Amino acid sequence: MSRIGKLPIPVPKGVDIRLDANNEVTVKGPKGTLTQTFHPDLQIAQQDGTLQVQRTNDDGFHRSLHGLTRSLLANMVQGVTTGYTKTLEISGVGYRVAKEGSDIVLALGFSHPVRVSPPPGITFTIEGNTRLHVAGIDKQLVGEEAAKIRRIRKPEPYKGKGIAYAGERIRRKAGKTGKTGKGKK
Repeated sequence: MSRIGKLPIPVPKGVDIRLDANNEVTVKGPKGTLTQTFHPDLQIAQQDGTLQVQRTNDDGFHRSLHGLTRSLLANMVQGVTTGYTKTLEISGVGYRVAKEGSDIVLALGFSHPVRVSPPPGITFTIEGNTRLHVAGIDKQLVGEEAAKIRRIRKPEPYKGKGIAYAGERIRRKAGKTGKTGKGKK
């Protein structure tokens, strides 16, 4: 058995889970609703306030799907109860973020400001003018949107300017140090 896959998923109060015949799972909670279809060879059962995932076959393909399915279901339950947030930090002289309606406008040293609109289910919040929070109920969508924003101006290794995740350690380089006295004689 998969160590992750055999763990039961506790379902908190206020979360409603609907299982369809074709392995489509709908999770409804206080923050919203998520729906996903899983592989038909896996069995998802709800009993005594928990969800359990079981596989019908023991080959490598089904073993790999077992833990994945359990993790995706647990992420759905957590998403509709507490949600997910990724925090981005902007560093650099003149680099800042501002909010205009639901969109954000990034000043990152380009000749023009960069406007980013959130997809449905994602919200942007600004803290100061150098911290940006990307929040939503779908873990994959929150991470993807944060990565798209980070990709606009990745942190560079010489001065560390750019957009980085909160707590991300940027690997720094020394740069040119001038003549070292070695080389041609």
